Amino acid sequence: MKRTTLSLIAAGAALAAVTSVAAVAAPEEGPAATGKAAQQPVERTSLLCPAPSSSELAETTYTAYTPKTEVSSDSGTAALVPAARSLAGKDDKKGDEKDDKGDKKGEEEKPFLAVKKQGAPVTAEENGSGAPALIGLAEGSLAPGWSAQQTTHFTAGAGRGLHGAACSAPDTDFWFPGASTAEDRSDYLHLTNPDDAAAVVDIELYGKDGALDSEVGEGIQVPPRSSVPVLLSTLTGKPQTNLTVHVTARSGRVAAAVQALDQKVGGDWLTPSAEPSASVVLPGIPKDATAVRLVAFAPGSADADLKVSLAGPNGSLSPAGNETLHLKSGMTTAVDLADVTRGEPGSLVLTPTGDSGDTPVVAAVRVIRGKGAGQESAFIPAARPVGDRATVTGNGAKGTYLSLTAPGKAAKVRVTASAGTGGGTAATKTYSVGAGRTLAADVPLPDSLKGTYALTVETVSGGPVHASRTLTLSGAAADGISMFTVQNLTDDRGTVTVPAARPEMGVLLD
Repeated sequence: MKRTTLSLIAAGAALAAVTSVAAVAAPEEGPAATGKAAQQPVERTSLLCPAPSSSELAETTYTAYTPKTEVSSDSGTAALVPAARSLAGKDDKKGDEKDDKGDKKGEEEKPFLAVKKQGAPVTAEENGSGAPALIGLAEGSLAPGWSAQQTTHFTAGAGRGLHGAACSAPDTDFWFPGASTAEDRSDYLHLTNPDDAAAVVDIELYGKDGALDSEVGEGIQVPPRSSVPVLLSTLTGKPQTNLTVHVTARSGRVAAAVQALDQKVGGDWLTPSAEPSASVVLPGIPKDATAVRLVAFAPGSADADLKVSLAGPNGSLSPAGNETLHLKSGMTTAVDLADVTRGEPGSLVLTPTGDSGDTPVVAAVRVIRGKGAGQESAFIPAARPVGDRATVTGNGAKGTYLSLTAPGKAAKVRVTASAGTGGGTAATKTYSVGAGRTLAADVPLPDSLKGTYALTVETVSGGPVHASRTLTLSGAAADGISMFTVQNLTDDRGTVTVPAARPEMGVLLD
């Protein structure tokens, strides 16, 4: 038989085989059948938490939670372990193994904090300056929506107050408007690397006159599975009251957060602003704010002209004397808005003016509560929308406040309070948020609550919703300080878009 005939027979057999497999494997429904992309639960996700404090007086509470989903909850893992050590069971096979020197390795390290099942939050505590940065990995049914939070308080020293940070996923690009190297401030940029190879990071600083010269911020090494704090004042010689920090990973990936420690007004974590955008929302300024400073930056090559609006319970208005804001490209601009909320909760909304185009910007506000020696500060960066679902952990029966803002169209959201870390029954409530308004939601409490609980916010209908959660601490633990911290709620990465796929016979033809 000729070679050509054999080739044709082989090609025909291969075509028949592939067609048969495709016909058997193709689902009757789903992306392949409908030709549309589908949202599928994630199967693996990671979270990183920075080292919470260097104060010996610090008391830190960690919480973690995976919401209930349609995914089977019979299998899966979700654990946080100290940075600079391998994830339990992931890379190092410990136990009775021996290393190259013949020494017996230690027993497998137990997770610092592990979620066991969906819908059941867990908690752990660590006191003093030894609380570690954490690296977390969730797989299987415990991965969709897995969220974690660390909350720290201490009553003396620079930055005294309540510090809160939602543990975040690693990335390669971050913007931090609102940082400072002023004499009263000690701002530390924490870089946490979850991977097995070192990451290399560049840090750029921008003040009111533009970029600051600093070769020290180039090529910073972050070792594998470790966390590195960088004192921003060591990167530049001249103090700057208002800075924008740009962090990029030239190799690898990291999580990044700035801990701002002020000698007079306490401190908190400054988390990254949402990606540069023509319009930004800074949700959840407390009603009793005594001072609000807006810091904004246009990272592109064009200037930006913005309309400044405060979305309150009864609609939107522009702060008197600060109706608009002009940003020069590459220069940090700060505006003091005093007590802009005037006794009502609100959210700042920045939108381009009619003739300014769509220049992308980043922004954050520093909020101060209290007076005199009892003042405390927190930061609210520009927030991404809640999306389909957002989750935040570490909420208490008292002192928890939820802010919901619909900057464009009206929206309806569903809020679920999980069972507590020590017991209780979940509770759900639905809210309507008016267009251009901020709603201070009456947070539902779990029945028979014991411990702390998680809040899950889902967009039911309408336009995008931006949200934040405020925690406050009072009584003897606060020692006369107006302690508070604010965290934005953004999509909890519970699902991923899976493109449509279908058999394509053309790949077999030359």
